[in-house]
Amino acid sequence: MTNISRFSWLRVLLYVLLTIYGVITLIPFLWALSASFKPLSEIVGGTPNFLPQNFTLDNYKQIFLQEPLFWRWLFNSVLIAVSVTILNLLLNSMAGYALARLRFAGKRFWFLLILAVLAVPAQITLIPTFLILKAIGWLNSYQGMIVPSMVNATFIFMMRQFFVNFPRELEEAAQLDGLNTLGIFRHIVLPLAKPALAAQAVFVFMGSWNNFLLPVVILFDPEMFTLPLGLNTFKGQYISYWNYIMAASMVFTLPALGIYAFFNRYFIQSVTFTGGKG
Repeated sequence: MTNISRFSWLRVLLYVLLTIYGVITLIPFLWALSASFKPLSEIVGGTPNFLPQNFTLDNYKQIFLQEPLFWRWLFNSVLIAVSVTILNLLLNSMAGYALARLRFAGKRFWFLLILAVLAVPAQITLIPTFLILKAIGWLNSYQGMIVPSMVNATFIFMMRQFFVNFPRELEEAAQLDGLNTLGIFRHIVLPLAKPALAAQAVFVFMGSWNNFLLPVVILFDPEMFTLPLGLNTFKGQYISYWNYIMAASMVFTLPALGIYAFFNRYFIQSVTFTGGKG
């Protein structure tokens, strides 16, 4: 068997395995999509059916028209996720650029501290976060949700790796043209950092959009709930309204899918730029 034919068979096998994996991954999502158009009795009836036997739009009508707080939950989630994403893009990029290019006292210490933070599970910080927010009166507030999440050590490190591999010649040419450090960062570096910024935007937005632990700890007023926390209200002690949960979950999924689809083209470029020198 020649090397070309062996490579072809391996490529076919790879595509088959990826297709099987993709189908297995999609099945739960497709079942949830199907269940969002079923009445509750059909979902909990015990009869396994993938397609709805009694197709209905009542579940969507219920969450959009009858649930008084659904639109407020959607607004809260959008406001918090967009604010957290914008702040992360700005602050993580500035911190990453400083660690990669600037010289200042304690630079190595701060870099090692960021690496240490990467090893700390987020769950460990929940109680200290709660106590700090309680002390300053930020419980059950937008700032209490946004400020603790406005920087991320993972993406500071990622942006630092990107800027380490950024061509110095472009910055030196900008300096000759009279730009200072802030001008170089704003007019030269950021426009060329779109792949890394796009990848960061997707992950930060999805992380904030899907966040359940922080809201469940600091939010207690139903009007301040985000969508993940709001969906939990459809589950009662004796009955769970899975038809409403599935319908709301589909609405909840659409923004994340849209963000990922829009920025997907930048992913390969971001991996290429961020994996180099230390």
